[in-house]
Amino acid sequence: MIACYARGGGLGHLTRLRSFLHTLAVDDEVVVLSDSPFAADPRVSSGWTVRPASADLAALAPDELVVDAFPAGLKGELTRIPSGIRVTHLARLLRWDAYRLLLPGDAPRFDRTFLLEPLDPAHEAHLRAVSDEVATLTLADPPCEPLDVHGWVIVHSGPDAETLELLAYARDMAAMEGASPPLTLISPRRPDGLPPGVAHLDAYPACPPGPGVERVVTAGGFNAVRQFAPWQDRHRILPFPRTLDDQYTRATRARAPARAR
Repeated sequence: MIACYARGGGLGHLTRLRSFLHTLAVDDEVVVLSDSPFAADPRVSSGWTVRPASADLAALAPDELVVDAFPAGLKGELTRIPSGIRVTHLARLLRWDAYRLLLPGDAPRFDRTFLLEPLDPAHEAHLRAVSDEVATLTLADPPCEPLDVHGWVIVHSGPDAETLELLAYARDMAAMEGASPPLTLISPRRPDGLPPGVAHLDAYPACPPGPGVERVVTAGGFNAVRQFAPWQDRHRILPFPRTLDDQYTRATRARAPARAR
């Protein structure tokens, strides 16, 4: 049995785990330790058993523990991992100067760490010091039907204020380009204050885009930037400030090839 530690209230951890388990073709029983409300959505968690992030690892007795994104948990709470469990870490870009202050003195060691994107050098140095093996890994998503929407799509799981800011960004772009595309918000919920004329669709996953999708607007989260990379000519990114995730650096990296062409 594989346990996946994904403490956090958002959708990103769960989407990344779906891709990781598919990429490695994991066919063992999967228990996901998460308090995210999105874990209750069968489109996200089908085939998993979901337990609270505070579940007792010793009682679960998994063969392997997968620790997503934060090497010692969201707030540095992950310390003593019972012996006999293989520990794998999935590493993405963090604001390392902020996160390293949360590291406990007995931070976990890892049998293997997968680097899912380039990290801050000090972050990578820490992981190499606490990992027996470090390798890069390119994630692949489970196959799904393309998103069959015409016009521009805005993809975000919230909060509402950010969703509306992304919509305003898309409308401003359209006005500057002299365009009037149909706008569709792809989001788990319809936010209060959704402007008239903007359609709402609760679709998961929201990628790949179908042939009718002319533009994709997202924040700078790991999954959005990675998943829409093959359609970079259609993808526009508006990063948001995060306590621990560095969306600005990720967005800058994603834009760099487009500027070089």
